[in-house]
Amino acid sequence: MSLRRAFGSALLALLPCFGWVAGAAPAAFRAAPSGDTLPAPAAPAAPAAPLRPERSGELRLPRSGDSLPTFEGVRYRQMARRSIRIRFTPHDSLLAGRVLSFLLAQTPLPGIPDSLPHAVVAYLAHTPEAFNRITGGGVPEWRAGVALPGEGVLVIPTGEGRSPLSGEGRRVLRHEWAHLGLHQAVGGLRVPRWFDEGYAQWASGGWDWANAWKLRVLVALGRAPPLDSLTLAWPRRRADAEAAYLLSAGAVAFLLKDSGPRGVRALIARWRERRSFPDAMRITFGVTQGQFEEDWRRYAKEHYGWLFVVSHSAVFWLLMTLLLLAFVHVRKRRNREHMARLRALESTTAGQTPADGWAGGPDGRPPGYAGERLPPSRPEEFGDGDRGDP
Repeated sequence: MSLRRAFGSALLALLPCFGWVAGAAPAAFRAAPSGDTLPAPAAPAAPAAPLRPERSGELRLPRSGDSLPTFEGVRYRQMARRSIRIRFTPHDSLLAGRVLSFLLAQTPLPGIPDSLPHAVVAYLAHTPEAFNRITGGGVPEWRAGVALPGEGVLVIPTGEGRSPLSGEGRRVLRHEWAHLGLHQAVGGLRVPRWFDEGYAQWASGGWDWANAWKLRVLVALGRAPPLDSLTLAWPRRRADAEAAYLLSAGAVAFLLKDSGPRGVRALIARWRERRSFPDAMRITFGVTQGQFEEDWRRYAKEHYGWLFVVSHSAVFWLLMTLLLLAFVHVRKRRNREHMARLRALESTTAGQTPADGWAGGPDGRPPGYAGERLPPSRPEEFGDGDRGDP
């Protein structure tokens, strides 16, 4: 058990080195829809965080026809094409045009009508303060973007280092776009948080089976929370949120691994008809949400357990390689030290003279030199003629 924990801890310690935990922070944060578009849940538990960003009384996001807002003393401008409006500062005018072109050129969201989402307002927040004012301030500091589905708004920061049009920035835009499209597709019905975040990750390319080793570690260590715990009160701590994103994306990928976009279309059609996600899921996929979670857990343990980690994880083999290299380095160093000691001993004993730096004995030989030892001779080995007279 101690070896298992030590190995798991080593893998978790390496996660930030491979772009997780979360460029690896969770790519986006979706604010929960406002209550005027969704039926209120029955006896909800008190959430650990606001279900939606709290709006200050002075702030109201402008709709079409309203005057453009001013944040941090800078009046925002707007450019629009089709059903998308981009709001930005004069400094970000070129970036805004490129973001608008990117949103218009996207491929349709999988399983959702090509016309969705529509009537989207995208804010390019130029400072963290402007970002907090637009979103209401109820967003974790690790967020990379925010979608407000009830208002058709997405908010992307531009003054925090990463460009919205970098590789990760484009994925964040697509992720938020997917939130808006899904909520419009289901007609404002309440979307389970695990499916909402999982679909956005799946649709934006944020889930890759080849990189699923991160989820393998969580499942193998028993750190993956149950799906029904992924409520509107999304985890506020970064590490917990990263685990929730991975679990949601993996569950949706498992749900749709055979049907793909066709399954999404069928699910949404029955969802709108029955106005119930559990009913739509049962009719479409033939399982209840509880049965699905059991199947998913079993599948995850079989495919992401310790045996799978050991046999498939690139991280495991990286650790083994590092351990082997460390072992070879230690052996080489010990061998070098041993050879250095042998050379030093040879230099003080082999064929040196007093001129070489050692003090010789009376006969000119090194101190302690006993000479070549010969076996003792016996007198009978020699004839009398061989002996000289005294």
